[in-house]
Amino acid sequence: MEEIINKVANSVLEIFDLEDYYPKGLRAQVDISQWLLEGFLLKEKDFREHLKNHNWSQYQDAYVAINCSTDAIIPAWASILVAIQLAPFAKKIIDGNLEDLDASLYEEILHTLDYSAYKGKPVIIKGCSKKPVPTRAYILAAHYLQPFARSIMYGEACSAVPLYKENKK
Repeated sequence: MEEIINKVANSVLEIFDLEDYYPKGLRAQVDISQWLLEGFLLKEKDFREHLKNHNWSQYQDAYVAINCSTDAIIPAWASILVAIQLAPFAKKIIDGNLEDLDASLYEEILHTLDYSAYKGKPVIIKGCSKKPVPTRAYILAAHYLQPFARSIMYGEACSAVPLYKENKK
């Protein structure tokens, strides 16, 4: 009987796993609609009073997304005012939802990485993740890897989808 050889383990494939760069820390979402009359109407005096009485310390060292879950038309200053209240506590504050927040965190991180280790190599951007990796992060990873990698695939070594192959010169 022939020995079974694990070709994946012996291959030159490099795995780029976005989960390796997932920042640890609490993520929170602040929904402005909770401070609007019936979830839709912003009354400045009431809004400011709600903000004054809110427990902002619960966002200590958290990554925070500010949004409005209703179709209310919110003046820009309202989100800015919420951000100012969060500033002494939160690590990062963005306007958007939790996916936007994770995308923003990945944008900061992926921009700083050295991709030269992938020069001339086939790379798989690992697709199955246990953490919430937004599509934007995968797109950014491919963008940063492309100038270096010989080829880029998405998924797992056993079932990768080809995305890019360097032109032969």
